[in-house]
Amino acid sequence: MQNPALKAMHERMDWYVDQSILPMCETLILKGTEVVDRYRTGYLDLDAKTALPEDAIYRMYSNTKLVTSVALMQLFEQGRFALDDPISTHLPAFGSPVVLQPDAKHIDDTVPCERPITFRHALSHSAGWSYGFIEPDSVIDQAYMAGGADIFSSFDVSLETLCDRLASYPLVYQPGSQWRYSLATDVCARLVEVLSGQRFDAYLDEHIFGPLGMVDTGFWVPPEKQDRFIAMYAPVDIMDPMKGGLNRADDPRTGQYSQERGLLSGGGGLVSTVADYLSFLRMIVSGGQWQGAQILKAETLALMRTNQLADGVGVSFPMWAMPGTTFGLGFALKSTLDDQEPAAMLDEYHWGGMAGTHTWMAPRADVIGICMTQLMPGFWHPFSHEFKAAVYEQLG
Repeated sequence: MQNPALKAMHERMDWYVDQSILPMCETLILKGTEVVDRYRTGYLDLDAKTALPEDAIYRMYSNTKLVTSVALMQLFEQGRFALDDPISTHLPAFGSPVVLQPDAKHIDDTVPCERPITFRHALSHSAGWSYGFIEPDSVIDQAYMAGGADIFSSFDVSLETLCDRLASYPLVYQPGSQWRYSLATDVCARLVEVLSGQRFDAYLDEHIFGPLGMVDTGFWVPPEKQDRFIAMYAPVDIMDPMKGGLNRADDPRTGQYSQERGLLSGGGGLVSTVADYLSFLRMIVSGGQWQGAQILKAETLALMRTNQLADGVGVSFPMWAMPGTTFGLGFALKSTLDDQEPAAMLDEYHWGGMAGTHTWMAPRADVIGICMTQLMPGFWHPFSHEFKAAVYEQLG
């Protein structure tokens, strides 16, 4: 289904593929829960010029975080924890953290932690952890990379081992005082395991994927599905991705998702299809239920869409600007607008993946936007901004 009002946007996505800026692109727009536009362009495998099928499988990277946050909040609904409970009650390794001094020059330049790390901190990326790539020259990220705590180089470890390793490093700031993108959602995944008594993948299959019919979502792509798995590419010039030119970065049959692995990353491990992830997003905008499956209560989702950061704290990256954005329990929240942003964007909630899997929900416009590619890095890329601008102009 293609909306004629969005023809210019479709042509622009074609242009990105024609200029070898993207290997492929798929967009989908909903008004309420009804699809009003869907468009695909480019290739499943650019080198082989294989057509992109409707049920193509994507590396979702950080779109995984929304699923993990929902899973942990299901256990919140069951009374397994309160948001201000210390996570060390269930993960003792985090019981005695220390914090880097603001002017630290070495990983041992620390001060005592003033308060425990709570579930609220973990769900809102305000605990004080990092990711290993946020500020590569920083003391903490260099220590993560040197010690192997970085998720992107540790596919063979378990969530338990990753958390134990993470707990051995100092925090970047006092819990609750700042926001920093981090391994927090992997900690949330481990909390799901401990609280539920199930391995993380088994929990998701039973409590989210099965009930929502998400049959192609998981942590690896089995051989019988690899002919639907998209090859991933990277810009030839990573410093100027709009110049065009692509190199193969991950192969569907021999790459990191072609076999089961130890790390069931709650922060970035899932693969999925547009149809599967659409079922998940429809559940989110429908008060926690979809097609007879009640995944969360509406009031729980409302809490997740409420800012959890301290006054004056917002979402910011050294490499990407996210003005007017705060953070709830798993969702980034558009809290204020600048003069160029449409009124319908206010209260938008969202997150996306590093390889270019963008999803966002705009309650004031009653719109869901999905815009996906497989480009590393493809987050906060011009193609997704142009897609969103076109949607708000035509449907907002």
